[in-house]
This record gives sequence, structure tokens and C-alpha cells, in this order.
Amino acid sequence: MTQKLDNTSTANTTKGDAAYLETMKTAVVDAIEDIKGFDITVMDVRKLTTMTSYMIVASATSSRQAKAIADNVRTVLKEKNYPIRGTEGEEAGEWVLVDLGDIVVHIMVPTTRAYYNLEQLWGEAESRRGHIKAE
Repeated sequence: MTQKLDNTSTANTTKGDAAYLETMKTAVVDAIEDIKGFDITVMDVRKLTTMTSYMIVASATSSRQAKAIADNVRTVLKEKNYPIRGTEGEEAGEWVLVDLGDIVVHIMVPTTRAYYNLEQLWGEAESRRGHIKAE
């Protein structure tokens, strides 16, 4: 599932506002697609955590491609003046995480993605939270 986003090119808005987040999401998705990342999912987690606003999960065909996608995400976002907090997992490359503050990007090979199934994990968290609120 890929969420289509508006095409804008610079981080010319205030950090945390809707336009800033939209342009940042677009830049991340474009950077992933540039290196042929696939099965891109954008999850709005603002109601579930205060640590980040969005999680973007993408698949790569190999650990080498996962590393290349992560590198491209960092390069593109840096060129557009977005902050990059850090990267984890590049040594093995089966799951590379790029922390952009407002967005956390997970790039995984398919077997790792299927095993951890972040979409289901965060979806269940939202369902549980919705259930608790309903009571």
C-alpha cells in the first residue's frame, strides 16, 4: 500500500506543521522509489506515540539495496534541509532504520518485514487503544 503525496521540493515550512510533514513524507517516499524500494506503507502514529508523527515502512530486495535506500533517504533529506537524527542497522542491512524525528523510516528485506510485521503491530496497538477509549 503506497500513500500518494503532493510533490513539493523544499522544507520551507515550520517544523511540525502539516505542510512541513507532507513535504517531508513526499521527499522520503520519492527517495525510496528512486532506488526501487517497494511496498511502501505510510502510517500516521500521532495518536499512538509522541515520539514521532509517521512511520514509513518499505521493502528492499537485498541488504545491499536496503543500505542504498537508507543512504538515498539521508542524502535527499539533507539536501532539502531536513534534520537527520541517526541511522541504525546498516551493518547487517536486513532492517535499516532512519530517524528523521517527525518520521521514522524502516527499510527491510521481505523476510524481516514479514517476521516483524510492523504494520500489524501498530495497527493492533491502534485497535487496542480504540477499544480502551470506547469503554
